[in-house]
Amino acid sequence: MFARFLPRSPHAEIYTQIRSLLTASIESQYVRVNHDEKSMKFPQIWLRDNCCCPECFHEGTQSRIYKFKVGVRAERVSFSLSICHGGVITQNYYQVQALDDKSVQIEWNDRHTSVYNLKWLGERDFSPENRQKYIDEFYRLKHVFWGKEDFKKECKEFEFDEVMGTNEGLRKWMEALAIYGVALINNSPKEKTTARRLADRVGFIRKTHYGEEFSVMSKPDAKNYAYLSAPLPLHTDLPYYEYKPGLNLLHCFTQSESSGGQSLTADAFYVAERLKQKDPKSYEILTKVPVDWNDIGSEGGGEGFHSIYRSPMINFDADGRYNRINLSIPQRDSHFTVKLEEVIPWYEAYWKLIEILKEETTTFKLKEGQLLTFNNLRVLHGRTGYDDNETNVRHIIGVYLDWDIVYARWRVLKSGK
Repeated sequence: MFARFLPRSPHAEIYTQIRSLLTASIESQYVRVNHDEKSMKFPQIWLRDNCCCPECFHEGTQSRIYKFKVGVRAERVSFSLSICHGGVITQNYYQVQALDDKSVQIEWNDRHTSVYNLKWLGERDFSPENRQKYIDEFYRLKHVFWGKEDFKKECKEFEFDEVMGTNEGLRKWMEALAIYGVALINNSPKEKTTARRLADRVGFIRKTHYGEEFSVMSKPDAKNYAYLSAPLPLHTDLPYYEYKPGLNLLHCFTQSESSGGQSLTADAFYVAERLKQKDPKSYEILTKVPVDWNDIGSEGGGEGFHSIYRSPMINFDADGRYNRINLSIPQRDSHFTVKLEEVIPWYEAYWKLIEILKEETTTFKLKEGQLLTFNNLRVLHGRTGYDDNETNVRHIIGVYLDWDIVYARWRVLKSGK
């Protein structure tokens, strides 16, 4: 079958060269594909399940429609090549088109034929290197941890107009957040809708029982610890949500003229990694013992709420990487639904993490018009206490985004679509 895709001509040398670079074979339950010096091996069951012909795949919705069958196997495999014809012969050689025009054809025992583009196969190669590249560069960007001494270097800064006005600026800002977990946006307009506009630029706001937007300022009838002027210890927001918002966008609308109101931040992934190296046993406890997190109250005169979620402080994704830290002193429930003998060791491990956290906390003061944007699953934030006066009230306006929305937008920008 291979030969019929090549013109019959005296130029047998190019045929020999091409064929030596392209081979395919059936090996038990697999199909092996060799291209140039790369060898790829694919399970037959996976190949049949991912046939991209119109009968098996809907192009418009990019969705599989083939109904899986047990016992389907490959009976014949071959290569096809597109060769440029008509006035393209140069120095007696046929011009072979790009890799996109090379494909593997498989004939199945269910009388179906599938064609797989080599570039498409290469992107889905099951080799460890290729799988890791996809996870680190397209699924979730690889994290770079930072401590107190690295904060100024790793906290990237962007101009508001750059992020709002250019796709490149938006993409770079989202990449910085994905990699480092924190970024500053400067020179935003003094408008109460600024944080909302930024969120809308990405996708849409994640609403919580505190609304779509929330104002952090001193209130005499505060229903949340953040609404006091007292020091706010380092924490992640909303640990009592099973599906916790992933990104926090805090717009400094008005900054306190007092010496207080300093922002505190720390990379909890870095702190966890330090604990792992320093005290593996304490680290293990904080990754396994579930903590009860809760929030009780009401907001804006609305219906009351009582949110509860049980989860360890340190959590991982399916690939064993850090993906969520839960830490908030006000939101730890007095209910601690674990075995009695687990309680004291948990507190001992917790305080060892806090000791490292104190060493790795950075302090700075936001300026009016700045937005502190950060990964709410990773970066701990807080503030020092402050004193307002009648003419100057510290006012931070915040909104949340979900990482699903951010990554969906980022991948579109990355691919240039």
